[in-house]
Amino acid sequence: MAENIKIRTVAIVEDDETLANTLGDELQDAGYKVIKALNGREGLTMVIKEHPDLILLDIIMPEMDGITMLNELRNDDWGKSVPVIILTNLSEANKVAKAFVKGAFDYLVKSSWKLEDVVEKVDEKLKR
Repeated sequence: MAENIKIRTVAIVEDDETLANTLGDELQDAGYKVIKALNGREGLTMVIKEHPDLILLDIIMPEMDGITMLNELRNDDWGKSVPVIILTNLSEANKVAKAFVKGAFDYLVKSSWKLEDVVEKVDEKLKR
């Protein structure tokens, strides 16, 4: 008898379209549904509407940066508790610290991870 397993949704909010697509492909191959936005404003609208199980969020983006999006997200009833993993090129501790204050689960510096690392972090948080 087949188990009724819910497919988890991961939102990728990342302005580098190539990176967003590559991450999306990797997560889809791992069994996740993926939704994507290329800036924080579009991302905020998308996640509030779609309610993904986890958000991968870039910090430096056009229109609305990731920290501002995270602040806005945490003001929403649903958004208060959704897990967020920050993706950044920054090694600036203060930006990452701001993300943690707003409840980010983890962060990955883009230059120091492999695609498998991202899937592992998502699996870890969603306990698959």
